[in-house]
Amino acid sequence: MNIFEIEKASEELKKKIKELKEFSKLQNIDLSSEIEILENKLKELQRDSFKNITPWDKVLLARKIERPTSLDLIKRIFDNFIELHGDRLYKDDAAILGGIALLEGKPVTVIGQQKGKNTEENIKRNFGMPHPEGYRKALRLMKQAEKFKRPVICFIDTPGAFCGIGSEERGQGEAIARNLFEMSNLKTPIISIVIGEGGSGGALALAVGDRVWMLEHAIYSILSPEGFASILWKDASKAKEAASLMKLTAQDLLDFGIIDRIIKEPIGGAHRDVDETAKSIKQSLVDELELLRNLDIETLLNSRYEKFRRMGKFLE
Repeated sequence: MNIFEIEKASEELKKKIKELKEFSKLQNIDLSSEIEILENKLKELQRDSFKNITPWDKVLLARKIERPTSLDLIKRIFDNFIELHGDRLYKDDAAILGGIALLEGKPVTVIGQQKGKNTEENIKRNFGMPHPEGYRKALRLMKQAEKFKRPVICFIDTPGAFCGIGSEERGQGEAIARNLFEMSNLKTPIISIVIGEGGSGGALALAVGDRVWMLEHAIYSILSPEGFASILWKDASKAKEAASLMKLTAQDLLDFGIIDRIIKEPIGGAHRDVDETAKSIKQSLVDELELLRNLDIETLLNSRYEKFRRMGKFLE
């Protein structure tokens, strides 16, 4: 079964379980054994189906409208989040949000690419595709974090940077390149987490970190499977086949050394239990930041440099 068939079957079982519980309560009949059978069947369906999930299923999961956004996670992980706006050059970009927050009482700077939950929100957030002013806002907040010695935490969830004429005229490529350059030498710890889609340079502009993590069913790649199929076979309908070739899953990227950790999701995906997902991310952040804060700046920067130099294989 593909991801949509799993979702449909799960919802049908949940509906039956709910109806049985309501009927049992209304008629004062003990149906606990029947309910238990259905609940076990639901758990088995979700557990077994997600053991052999395909790369294309992961793409669908990563894009799912119900999947937790950066803002969903920020509200659950951090305290006293204060959002800061604008790049001080052009305008505010709603596709990237950022500000100051507390993590277990310690100040951090949080930056995230933000998608919407419906059409209206997606139009406001430009479907999570930042303009150059979004990346410049992110860099402004990173430099502020460096000044005040706050760790930077980035949540990545974008199909890619917006490629409209206006963005190109305002220097989209330069803005992304500037972020890569500045982050490589930012004198404060950086942790980047791919929570949904991590598409192309639009994602990489927030991913030059001391630690790069991914949620279990997130994806991270040079472009979308549809774009890959269009270039390679001149046929976007072969996106499913492209997804298998691209090695875009968290498991593939951990094997290649592109990322450092996979954060497990609840059975069925992060949207099934956002609180549990946020709890897992929070604990990982607390533990890792404790280690990174204890490193002197020179060691931190050298380790970051070596981390990215080790990526890839080449012949001299």
